[in-house]
Amino acid sequence: MAKQIQAIRGMKDILPQQTPLWQFLEDRVRSVLSRYGYAEIRMPIVEMTELFKRSIGEVTDIVEKEMYTFADRNGDSLTLRPEGTAGCVRAGLENGLIFNQTQRLWYQGPMFRHERPQKGRYRQFHQIGVETFGLTGPDIDLELILITARIWRELGLKDLELQLNTLGTSEERRHYRDHLVDYLRQRFDELDEDSRRRLESNPLRILDSKNPQLAAVIKDAPSLMEHLEEQSLRHFDRLRQGLDEAGVDYTINPRLVRGLDYYSRTVFEWVTDSLGAQGTVCAGGRYDGLVEQLGGRPTPAVGFAMGLERLVAMLESRDLQEQLATPDVYLVMMGDRASREGVLLAERLRNGLPWLRLIGHCGGGTFKNQLKKADRSRADFALILGEDEVARKEIGLKPLRGKGEQQQVALAQLEARLEEVIIRG
Repeated sequence: MAKQIQAIRGMKDILPQQTPLWQFLEDRVRSVLSRYGYAEIRMPIVEMTELFKRSIGEVTDIVEKEMYTFADRNGDSLTLRPEGTAGCVRAGLENGLIFNQTQRLWYQGPMFRHERPQKGRYRQFHQIGVETFGLTGPDIDLELILITARIWRELGLKDLELQLNTLGTSEERRHYRDHLVDYLRQRFDELDEDSRRRLESNPLRILDSKNPQLAAVIKDAPSLMEHLEEQSLRHFDRLRQGLDEAGVDYTINPRLVRGLDYYSRTVFEWVTDSLGAQGTVCAGGRYDGLVEQLGGRPTPAVGFAMGLERLVAMLESRDLQEQLATPDVYLVMMGDRASREGVLLAERLRNGLPWLRLIGHCGGGTFKNQLKKADRSRADFALILGEDEVARKEIGLKPLRGKGEQQQVALAQLEARLEEVIIRG
């Protein structure tokens, strides 16, 4: 027997019993974004490697260590997308969606990073991302955060904390960078190997280190906020005022810097500790320099991305999975005529009751075996159609979960009866 092929390490199958939660999550997010006027864009999974080197930064962990990069038959260097923002900007520039326009866009799909697999973090992972272009004020930053807060409410997720910071402009950040590097050099012996490597290339990322041995160094580091000019501070204050007025709680985290080079001013993360160690489930911010960096004209932009694996894990704790996956009705059919009539009846019910989740039995079998399959399906009711029922133009309605006796229902009244027992209880 040939050796069975396994999935690639860090790339996980999403099984039929799990997909209802994914669909529930995706449908709720899609609904919220549609109500705010955001339009979907779909980009390729594979892009030119140069796109990510120019956008993310060549001296980042993503580009240096984590990207899936390969040469195609033409010798071009291609990369499986590690994030969605760069591809969205590339698509907007290439298709004339950005210059002198405002856009509110969203996308979803798999991303790829060669990281150490762990719970909630895989080498193929899924995101829903939102990007806006052409809007300069803090009002659009506020709108994006309000969108995420609404999504959590509609999903019923409560154990989430909003962390907020501002990175100022690139000029302000460069000035701060010089002060930070001077400070870190004075504490060089206390830095770990990774921080020493980042000291010249990306020192702000040291502030986001999760190494507990660096906690004292990071705590005493100079504050970026003290190096911001009036306009950046006013932008941040107006955003905070809007959140206060909307009743959205937040914590200012001065060490929140994000891992990508293209962010400026507003950055935010929604974090949770309900999955064990504190983890980020949604992150975003403003990146006013990226469009120009990728060959376009200067364009303000702000967006966010949410990790679906972590959100699905949070939804699993709400015991939604069985409720979402369970059919309402299992149709048992005994006899040739009943089987033919049952197929037509099932289609009639699906037409008349679009919300109804109905499984029609296939494959024959005895009445006892069909009822066993109806029970295993976790359906609330079995509909029983035999030759006698067809002749009398009625059908048996048998409760499978709750109390109650089987009753006979006229076929002409079946839709009304199902609506009564399933929706009204």
